[in-house]
Amino acid sequence: MNQVEYETFYNKVGKENGWDFSSLQFTSEGVKWDFYDEVTKRVRETDLLLDIGTGGGENLLKIASSSHLLVGIDLSSGMMDTAQSNLQNANVTNVRFAQMSSDSLQFPDSFFDIVSCCHAPFNSKEVSRVLKKEGLFLTQQVSEADKSNMKEAFGRGQSFGVEDGSLKQRYINELLEAGFSDVQSFEFDAIDYFHRPEDVIFLLTHTPIIPQFGEQNEDFHKLNRFIEDNQTDKGIRTNSKRFMILAKK
Repeated sequence: MNQVEYETFYNKVGKENGWDFSSLQFTSEGVKWDFYDEVTKRVRETDLLLDIGTGGGENLLKIASSSHLLVGIDLSSGMMDTAQSNLQNANVTNVRFAQMSSDSLQFPDSFFDIVSCCHAPFNSKEVSRVLKKEGLFLTQQVSEADKSNMKEAFGRGQSFGVEDGSLKQRYINELLEAGFSDVQSFEFDAIDYFHRPEDVIFLLTHTPIIPQFGEQNEDFHKLNRFIEDNQTDKGIRTNSKRFMILAKK
């Protein structure tokens, strides 16, 4: 997917369901952390928090009580429509949403105490600019080896064929170049068991794991073969590989 295709995809997903995957039925083994739990462990009640790539804002609204003011931004208009709708239905007064590119953050220098970013691109220089001195940046991203058996089954996929760890190292280098003094990284490779075929279809339809899923004639044949080959007593088996970076300014 190129940039235009990603924007079109996320606009479509945003209008349908934001970034809410609560209807999915699956279990995981080996998950080492929950990203927004990690954010709440480090944020103070007096802090100003920026969440980059906030999607439909579901996660930010859940942690609203942890901080003085929380601002979520996303480039997708569809995601922002969902976020504003979710905000209207939530009983919170300290959360704001705005459509904005992470490459050009429309905030003053040294404005935020903490910046978070989950499964979205970010600009290290812009993050550094809007963070206060000794401020903290946390990001969780999808590793190249995520859903490896699924991509092999389809013969294509997000970061398919790219060396695992490339994105993590690039982000670490960029953060160091942007002036962050303490950069740490962590990762896990969990096993996911999807309980039903429709859960796998929902995942493929609402994420860019397999670009243009369903548009090729052989996709559903490949899907059926993938399910047959990876069906276990616990469910349909695949993996979730994630890395997290903590960077202090």
